[in-house]
Amino acid sequence: MKKYSMETVVGIFIFIGLICVGYLTVKLGKMELVGSNFYTIYANFESVGGLKKDSSVKMAGVEIGRVSDVSLDVENLNARIAMKIQKGIPVQDDAIASIRTSGLIGDKFVSISPGGSDELLQDGDLLTDTEPAIDIESLISKYVFGDVKK
Repeated sequence: MKKYSMETVVGIFIFIGLICVGYLTVKLGKMELVGSNFYTIYANFESVGGLKKDSSVKMAGVEIGRVSDVSLDVENLNARIAMKIQKGIPVQDDAIASIRTSGLIGDKFVSISPGGSDELLQDGDLLTDTEPAIDIESLISKYVFGDVKK
């Protein structure tokens, strides 16, 4: 009788361990199983200058989402990014998306400056006003080789 109770306890322990591993896999993998707390908006840039998938999207310095995809828009030959924004955070259709750097040579992120319009972007809409990333390397090379205009 004791042998069966010990096996039952070990089985329950293994089962709970597997549930915990599954939960951590979903959370750390940032997967969404049930529903979604995000909506997706898109923006086209001339250059994304090192922006990567899963970079932050911030408004007023507060993270409101993540970059879910960086791709090439073959029709316009621009970079197209998809941003997952938390539901409940409004983004106006005249907001400005710009690519910024945290620190001098830090990671890139998307900064959204709010607009003044009453029209809000919905899931799948395109944010039209964008500012590309500043290319630090080209600025330094222009300065070094005397190409800077005063």
